[in-house]
Amino acid sequence: MSVHVAQEHRVGTIDHGAKVAEIVRSWSGVQVVPHRFGGVEFRLGLREIGHIHVGGVADLLVSVRMRRDLVAAGRAQSHHALPHSGWISFRIRSEHDVPAATELFRLNYQRLRGGSARTVLKPVVGQPTLLADRVADDLPA
Repeated sequence: MSVHVAQEHRVGTIDHGAKVAEIVRSWSGVQVVPHRFGGVEFRLGLREIGHIHVGGVADLLVSVRMRRDLVAAGRAQSHHALPHSGWISFRIRSEHDVPAATELFRLNYQRLRGGSARTVLKPVVGQPTLLADRVADDLPA
């Protein structure tokens, strides 16, 4: 089944979540299905990797420990409705957020393929992956 992610959700506003969706859907074994609350869901077998709502909010279910580490590092936010669970959220507001959002999906994809949260998370902790981690010289004019 082919699921299309809208490139534009309001006149003149690009949905940058579509770029993340394009990348994630290309990974081996990933299936894309409509999400029950709108947007698209990415699955690996019967397990959800995460989903992106229309408007660019990505939600992923990770282990509670991984959620704690990602939120503490400023790489994700606790989920608005389930803040103490393993759910995390990431707002994809601009093209600069696409690499960080994609990395969160990659972490969960690798975890679900059999890597532990600790070995999956270790190589990326400390790397500047959020817009807030960048210095002014890193940003386009």
